[in-house]
Amino acid sequence: MNFGDHLRTTGGALRNWAVAQIQDSLAVGVLWLAGLYIVHVPWAPLWAFVAAVLQIVPHLGPILGLLGPVLAATIGWRDWEHPLAVLILYAIIVVIDGLLLQPFIMRRTAKIPIWASILAPIVLGILWPFWGVLVAAPLLAVVYAYRARYGNRV
Repeated sequence: MNFGDHLRTTGGALRNWAVAQIQDSLAVGVLWLAGLYIVHVPWAPLWAFVAAVLQIVPHLGPILGLLGPVLAATIGWRDWEHPLAVLILYAIIVVIDGLLLQPFIMRRTAKIPIWASILAPIVLGILWPFWGVLVAAPLLAVVYAYRARYGNRV
């Protein structure tokens, strides 16, 4: 195990994690686009694109992606039903993404078990508040890449 092997293993793991994040962001963007068209939110393609881009930022990005559609629905329709429908759409997308899309994509792309992808942000968030949650997924990808490549030799 030389330095080049470590760089290749770490770089490959981070590349796989980034690919998984991009795939997840695209899937979430498609879900937002379909849902916003159903709810008739003005500028639906723009808000779906913004939500897809912000999805890359762990935990905070999806909430920021919600603000635009809620404001557009509020201003565009001037009632409470459309913003409420956007909030319900957000809840549906979060559940679909958190329980189906992310575990499937991370398991397929980065070879991370579902239980680890759920437990690691919780544990690291307790040990290193805020930053632990942000670095949990890429760190987990690196750990599982080393485990797969070197097994018990690490």
